[in-house]
Amino acid sequence: MENFFFVATQVGILFSLMAVGALCRKFRLLDEASVKGVVNVLVLVVTPCLIVDCFQRPFDPSSLRSMGVAFFVAIAAHLALVAFATAAIRHRDERTRAVLRLAAVFSNAGFMGIPLEQSLFGSDGVFFGIIYVVVFNLFMWSWGLCVMKGVGVKSLGAKGLIPLFVNPGTVGIAVALPLFVFSVKLPAVPAEGVRLVASLNTPLAMLVIGYYLAGAALGKVLFSPSAHLTVFVRLVAYPAALMAALLPFKGNIDRIMALSLVTAASAPVAAMVSMFASKYNRDVDMSVGLVSGTTLLSMITMPIVISFAMSMF
Repeated sequence: MENFFFVATQVGILFSLMAVGALCRKFRLLDEASVKGVVNVLVLVVTPCLIVDCFQRPFDPSSLRSMGVAFFVAIAAHLALVAFATAAIRHRDERTRAVLRLAAVFSNAGFMGIPLEQSLFGSDGVFFGIIYVVVFNLFMWSWGLCVMKGVGVKSLGAKGLIPLFVNPGTVGIAVALPLFVFSVKLPAVPAEGVRLVASLNTPLAMLVIGYYLAGAALGKVLFSPSAHLTVFVRLVAYPAALMAALLPFKGNIDRIMALSLVTAASAPVAAMVSMFASKYNRDVDMSVGLVSGTTLLSMITMPIVISFAMSMF
């Protein structure tokens, strides 16, 4: 019970920051253009800085091994979800089906997961949470892009696959990993600049989520059985299955790594699902409803799932 109240308090803090974003929308302090600008700053600037700042630590072989395990687990988990979503989500409307499949697979591991990992597990939690985000990007810009476009991977061509290898997550890792492996510390001035930019992740991400929550339309989600399945998988079934898969190895894996992966898995539907839906002419209303609805429900589900995981590992 103590774990539950601790996690619930941290989730409540995040939702209080979301309330600020909602108020900014209500009083027109932010509009769509300005929020998109904030999202660009978050994705293109804050995320790489967060990765670099998190990896500014002395090299530890055990941490590197755990990072490799986290990468393998995240890859396997996404593959399993992709297989499930492809087989189980069969909505008759292709535009809606694409949204539902992505919503089942992709969690808001960056905007929602990282701030929670930071508050619950400190820099070690972010260290492993970042690995999940990198895998998220690999799948989002390959399988996710193909689903939204309605094409096969081969049709993307070499140019279409560039975002798979060149995105904020991979760029951040490409810079941060060598610094970590060779225990290279940035000079004081740039290191403090990187740290301050990285610290913007939580408040800015919550501001953006709160802004969109204030304009949420949940009608499509409420009356769609396929959406109900997607929500259940995203918030309950998937994190529970990941937890069950990791439990037999709890004596041989890093506890913070396991908890960080479960936290990332329990996050609501990724905001990028809505961005992709808008860009590729899919069911935007359904995507917005899923992102908003699962974010609201996660205030209940995340404390339950994460506190249970904390008691098990």
